[in-house]
Amino acid sequence: MPELPEVEVTRLGLTPLISGKVCDVKIRNHSLRWPVNSNLKTILKSQELKSLSRRGKYILAAFSSGYLIIHLGMSGKISIASEKKEPIKHDHIDIYFNMGKSKKIFRYNDTRRFGAIIWTDEDPFKHKLLSSLGPEPLSDQFNANYLYEKVKRKKQLIKSTIMDSNVVVGVGNIYASESLFLAGIKPQRKSQKIKKKEIEVLVRSIKIVIQSAIKKGGSTLNDFYSVNGQSGYFQNEHKVYARENQPCTNCDEKISQIRISQRSSFYCNKCQV
Repeated sequence: MPELPEVEVTRLGLTPLISGKVCDVKIRNHSLRWPVNSNLKTILKSQELKSLSRRGKYILAAFSSGYLIIHLGMSGKISIASEKKEPIKHDHIDIYFNMGKSKKIFRYNDTRRFGAIIWTDEDPFKHKLLSSLGPEPLSDQFNANYLYEKVKRKKQLIKSTIMDSNVVVGVGNIYASESLFLAGIKPQRKSQKIKKKEIEVLVRSIKIVIQSAIKKGGSTLNDFYSVNGQSGYFQNEHKVYARENQPCTNCDEKISQIRISQRSSFYCNKCQV
């Protein structure tokens, strides 16, 4: 599943490639996680794309009179295609942009169809999908004081807490494991047992890991590729994720794997306490 770094890489890749007004929309399959608005072609026709932003794992495409809220789900991918490029299997939605002498196609492909493309003409930040989200991990609002207040009474495990999008957005399974390793905290420790100084280190670690992942183009696992079809490189820097029984890069202890909230969690039993 694309996590926050992969979604941000997608947004950054899209921004310089599409602009202008929508001249056509083709929907081959309305059945994504939520049905695609059957009037989307009429709604978007002649609207100008103003900007592309991101909130958590959602891309927000701002148009003249509203927003598309885009989520990649488990297997969603966005590419920019020319008119000559024929759609392939699972290319569900094409949005055509008139860019001077040529047209560019925003093409959404989703094998599993767990993604979403939702139109709203209201404030997208008040939409039910976004309204309860926690702060962005790279924002000033996400700091040690904030996280400590969130964890000091929680009995759940710390890995589950930092993966809770109501606490902080975008720290998915990969980046939670990597951040906890960098912070030297075992994923199975109870949140309320984490000391304030450890929380300070954890917040810094989350920011470092997320920033590095974005810079490296995200983690290409399964079938994530950027808008231009390139793979990310951050998976080459994973210290613990998917490295069970391999030596720790710090101490040579074999990396351990456990299940937390039905997700695989990886850690070093020696470097993390």
